[in-house]
Amino acid sequence: MIVKFILPIFAVCLLSGCSTVSYYSQIVTGHMKIVVGKKPLAKIVADPATDDFIRQKIVVAQQAREFAIVELGLPDNDSYTSFYDTRQNYVTWNVVAAEEFSFKPRNWCFPIAGCVSYRGYYAEEDAKEYADRLVQEGLDVTVDGATAYSTLGWFEDPLLNTMLNRSDSSVTSLLFHELAHQQLYVTDDSKFNESFATFVETAGMSLWQKVQGKNNQSASADLQLRRQRQHQFIQLLSATRADLVDLYLSDLPQEVMRDKKKQRFKLLLVEYEKLKADWGGYGGYDAWFNRDLNNARLVSVSTYNDYVPAFQVLFEDSDSNFEKFYAAAEALAEMKPEKRKESLQELLSRAKKTVYR
Repeated sequence: MIVKFILPIFAVCLLSGCSTVSYYSQIVTGHMKIVVGKKPLAKIVADPATDDFIRQKIVVAQQAREFAIVELGLPDNDSYTSFYDTRQNYVTWNVVAAEEFSFKPRNWCFPIAGCVSYRGYYAEEDAKEYADRLVQEGLDVTVDGATAYSTLGWFEDPLLNTMLNRSDSSVTSLLFHELAHQQLYVTDDSKFNESFATFVETAGMSLWQKVQGKNNQSASADLQLRRQRQHQFIQLLSATRADLVDLYLSDLPQEVMRDKKKQRFKLLLVEYEKLKADWGGYGGYDAWFNRDLNNARLVSVSTYNDYVPAFQVLFEDSDSNFEKFYAAAEALAEMKPEKRKESLQELLSRAKKTVYR
């Protein structure tokens, strides 16, 4: 499995005269460190030195994995049956970029994974160094830490400490999301892949909530509140993006457009403070807003949400049956890109609510 994964990367790089050998090298080195260092969950749980918090979260993750396999029909393999401690808050850092007056993301193309709308690094300083180079090109850029990633079945992905430093419901939803990537992945279509995984995560949590609601009313209420706030957060960004799209399509001089763009992002901060007041001061999204706001920041959110309403319609068309839904999503995945996009837009037009216009 290891050779099967590594050789295509270097073969493509060398055959194309690739000048980014060091980039691919850090990918291989970073991931192999995890592959070699991971330990079976049973060993971690039985170890007296294991922190009780980690032990409890591992139990939650095991329950979530079993639920995903049995109830959601997600892949049953050895992923998430081992554990690795990265000894940091994020496992990778992703660079996302967009033009100054556009929400079309910069894409990077790789062997196996195809073209994606981000470029990942195992070291934060490397990600920031690359981001600075893109800023010098005049692009809007953001660097975000990732708590998990999927190798799409090439490896047996372990649980990471970065995945467990959250609420039980968040651990569960993350497991659903990552396993969904193993269920279906389309090369060269980040928006399809992430929106699909986000929908499976959301639908899975709805089913999980029904079970939890019978046994834990408090957990069910907390999950419902978290999802409500997440929806309001996304809707807030949706309105900002819609206004900026209209601005970028205008014939205004760039200097004027640049100033209006800056003012719209300032208004977004004001709107968020009002939303926080409605939340009783809850600041769960403060970290997201305490960064330079730009097009790339909005792109990083929209990639995960744009097609979620479309997949909701597809799920309902599939009698809310996961097996039928996966087959229908697979049919979309097999379409040519333009036809797939057209079909998704048709599904969006039928959705009662859309995340972004």
